[in-house]
Parts: sequence; C-alpha cells; structure tokens
Amino acid sequence: MSTPRPARLNPLVLYGRSRGLLAASAALVCAALITLWVAGRPDAYLDPYRRVPLLSLAPLLASAATGVSLHTSTPELDRTAVRAWWPRRLAHLLALTALAAAVLALAVPGHTQVFGAAGMVRNTLGATGLTAAGAVLLGARASWIPATLYLSAVYLSAASPRLNGQAALTWPVQPGPQPGAWAAAVTLFVLGTALYTVCGARAEGPRG
Repeated sequence: MSTPRPARLNPLVLYGRSRGLLAASAALVCAALITLWVAGRPDAYLDPYRRVPLLSLAPLLASAATGVSLHTSTPELDRTAVRAWWPRRLAHLLALTALAAAVLALAVPGHTQVFGAAGMVRNTLGATGLTAAGAVLLGARASWIPATLYLSAVYLSAASPRLNGQAALTWPVQPGPQPGAWAAAVTLFVLGTALYTVCGARAEGPRG
C-alpha cells in the first residue's frame, strides 16, 4: 500500500505563515477597534483636537505590527532564490499598509477634514515608511523605533513657536488636508517602501 503524499501548500500561504501575516492583520484590526472606541467618546467627537494623540498612537501601533511582520527567518535562502523576492516584499508591505489605512480611517468618524480619516491615512503612510526603513537599518524586531521616536518628538514639541508653519516637519499633528504634511508623509512612505523592497529587512540573530 503506497504512502499518501503530503499536501503541498501554496507558496503564498507558506510566505504568509513565515511572516506572521495573520497575526499582523489581527493586530491591525485590534488597533482599529481601540481607535474606534476612543474616537467615539463624546469629548473626542465634540472637540476634534482631542484626537491629535490618537492620530499619532494608532498609526504607531499599526506600523509596529507591520514592521514586525517584515522579518525573514532564512535570509540566505531569500538571497539565493531562483525568483526575485522584491515583488513579494512590495506586495506584503502595500497590502498591510492598505489594510491599516482603511481600518483606521473607518475607525475615526466625523471631522474628516480636521483630525479624522484623512489625517489617519496620512499618518499611517508616514509611520509605515519610517518603520520600513527601520526594518532595513535595524531589523524587523526594532523597526518600530524610528517612527516612535519621531512621532513622539513631534507630538511633545508641536507647541514650540519654532515649529509654527513647519508642516513638513510636524506632519503627524497637522490637520488632514495640509498639503505640506501630506507631501512629507508620502515621501517617507515611498522612500521607506523602496528601501525595504530592494534591500529587505536586516538579518537578525535567533531569539535568545
């Protein structure tokens, strides 16, 4: 009696499992639910400026979940693979970014032109770009550090007179339709995405 052959898994399924895409997607949904709960409170709805901390924290959580999923357990195999890995890396990052931007934007009702959905999408793009670059420079496990440091510094110093009118530097705390803030965030996203797509995440040692 012949032994049955084990079922062959789809390469995309194997890729998703190796990167923890299911866990990353679940983390994005959880971040959106928390955002929806906080943004739906009466004080946040009546005063949109109370959402400024939320527009920094929610994209940070989402970009951190995305960044952790950018790791690779077999960098040597990736480099010597017959097929190029950059299309998978690009699709991976774009898919999670689109999911994060969509669920977070839907979680912020009303005031879309002030501190609502538009600002959430913009900040998600900028934070993800910083995180993607962090994965290349520091590794996936520490990829959240650059975005956290930058967004925290901007939020804490946003009231400084020296930063008045500097929308390109203070994009995380700007109103939704601010052109300079959008230009800065999109530029960071494009650069971070390109860097990660070409280079991949920095190789890391095994967990201790």
